Amino acid sequence: MSGLATYGTEAKQSSGKPQEDLVTQHAGLVKRIAYHLMNRLPPSVQVEDLIQAGMIGLLEAGANYDATQGASFETYAGIRIRGAMLDEIRRSDWTPRSVHRKAREVARVMREIENAEGRDARDVEVAEALDMTLEEYHQILADASGARIFSYDELCEFSEVVPGGVEESARNERNALLDGPLKGLEKNHFKEALADAIAGLPERERLVIALYYDEELNLREIGQVLGVSESRVCQIHSQAALRLRARLHDWLEDDDR
Repeated sequence: MSGLATYGTEAKQSSGKPQEDLVTQHAGLVKRIAYHLMNRLPPSVQVEDLIQAGMIGLLEAGANYDATQGASFETYAGIRIRGAMLDEIRRSDWTPRSVHRKAREVARVMREIENAEGRDARDVEVAEALDMTLEEYHQILADASGARIFSYDELCEFSEVVPGGVEESARNERNALLDGPLKGLEKNHFKEALADAIAGLPERERLVIALYYDEELNLREIGQVLGVSESRVCQIHSQAALRLRARLHDWLEDDDR
């Protein structure tokens, strides 16, 4: 609650009493989203930084929320909070360049195998093509789990495109925040392509994505559902993200990090 107190004056000035009450009631949502994101970020990331950024997002949600648009405040605030945290992550990319480079290489090999074979690339095939052991390949997946997988929209909010996720009205509100109609249209097309790519993932990878981003289970809880270790869930999650990157290659711009 200290972050809320820090920005309390701003909230009063910009939003008025009803909005301030909404912010106070949903302060716990900031911590929940922050710790959920921390499950896939490297240890160097400080949860306090995410909470501070998320609190600003919550205050902005309180100031700009319009109940007539149809989305509940919690849904709307969750989008703004998560967006503020992702902006903070984008500004402070803690992942070593070598991890980005290896992740791009894995995505490239996956794409080549899938284009050639017309099916999902298997772990052993990717490892063999990269001239490494399966253990070394799985270590790359573990290292990449906290990396910025997408350069188009890092740590993209899959919950916005997974069926059954965020309400349609909230998605429309999110789109309205984009920089102009052309970029909004481009983002919508990207989301459609991402939704199709998620639907085409291998069953276990698709399930991990749905449980993590839609049901908001943590890695340990997903492991219990699947009957595997938390580290194995981390590998599956990372491989799904890299497979999506491979399949969305035309939408994404590789950088040289």
